[in-house]
Amino acid sequence: MKSELLREITPLTQSDCFTIFSRVKSGFDFPLHYHEEYELNFIQHAKGAKRVVGDHIEEIDELELVLVGPNVQHAWFTHQCKSKEVKEITIQFHKDLFDDRFLRRNQLSFIRTMFEKSLRGILFSKETIQQLAPRIILLNQKQGFDSILELMSILHDLSISRNMRILSDASFSNGEQFTYNSRRIEKTLEYMNQNFDKPIALGELAKIANMSDVSFSRFFKQRTGNTFIDSLNEIRLGHATRMLIDTTQSVAEIAYNCGFNNISNFNRIFKKKKNCTPKEFRESFSGTRIFI
Repeated sequence: MKSELLREITPLTQSDCFTIFSRVKSGFDFPLHYHEEYELNFIQHAKGAKRVVGDHIEEIDELELVLVGPNVQHAWFTHQCKSKEVKEITIQFHKDLFDDRFLRRNQLSFIRTMFEKSLRGILFSKETIQQLAPRIILLNQKQGFDSILELMSILHDLSISRNMRILSDASFSNGEQFTYNSRRIEKTLEYMNQNFDKPIALGELAKIANMSDVSFSRFFKQRTGNTFIDSLNEIRLGHATRMLIDTTQSVAEIAYNCGFNNISNFNRIFKKKKNCTPKEFRESFSGTRIFI
């Protein structure tokens, strides 16, 4: 098992509600990682594989359904799994897909409580999995608003299910929090998301935040934990991974279309952040990924 902790930049953009990735594979090879999105992971035929969520580690059974909250480290490893046809469906959705005020309505109280528990990881019971598996499997056949309603319905049924198990210890944390609580930061991140394909200078963002360059640079690092260049590169990589999945454009075309003016620099940053080359990333998506 690899010991490094990778911050995954998912292909989910701010224009998407959620994504479903479905595939059949012979093992697990993605390293221990975390990301800002919620993830619901359904796995069949992987008995003997090892699951890591937070500080919790255990072998899994034939059926597996886990909800992992934002920024919680997690991974599945082949371990003692002998199956050559592991079926996996991964659903990822933004942490702000459900507004906090919306979740505080009485009818959403169970989902809100489930989301809070997911910050430690939730394993659902075998009975719950058997009941909801057909709907999870067929979710990628829904379209548009119907798919949103079905996802909400599945989440609601999960939230009121019996015998869900919390996985990680309450005191465990990966030490990374990404709540900015700053309108200035949100405005600059929004600007970067809208203009990722163009050159962006620190001075432009400082002007948006109504701060001097030096003050803004310090403020941005304090609030996000990243330099503005690192954050810009992560936004660009998110769009690049989406293009690698969705288009047949060459790696060089994607690099330039995402604001990287140097293909070598793009490859180096991609390998550092994603633990694989752009070509390897594209080849690894042998299943079906749908964005809603």
